[in-house]
Amino acid sequence: MKINFFYDEVKYRSRNTGEIKLLIIKVIRNENKIPGDLNFIFTSDNKIREMNREFLNHDKFTDVIAFDYGIGNIINGEIYISVDTVKINAGNYKVSFKSEIVRVIVHGTLHLCGYRDKKSNERVVMKRMEELWLMKFFGK
Repeated sequence: MKINFFYDEVKYRSRNTGEIKLLIIKVIRNENKIPGDLNFIFTSDNKIREMNREFLNHDKFTDVIAFDYGIGNIINGEIYISVDTVKINAGNYKVSFKSEIVRVIVHGTLHLCGYRDKKSNERVVMKRMEELWLMKFFGK
């Protein structure tokens, strides 16, 4: 099991990777899954949009894209996060950048665990899970 953080075309660097890695493991184990190899790539809006076009046929910006390479109960994958969009969303939602980046990390991890967010009822469940893990992480 390896959880890696990579940075592509952004100045942002996570300061508390150890704590965040523990959170990721807890999220996965809470779903009765096994943490495998995960790569979190922090990148720009332009890279995310390019990937969205190429792999998902969407011509838009987004905060996170998750690629699931898991087999069975083992969670493997890549999660691309747009630092640009996370900054914008933090301002829009009136939350700290740190809180929003952790939310997006949890969101991507939940996708790899099988959660979806296309339908409104799925979004409600996803949001509830994000809030639960943010409260646990930040001790609120």
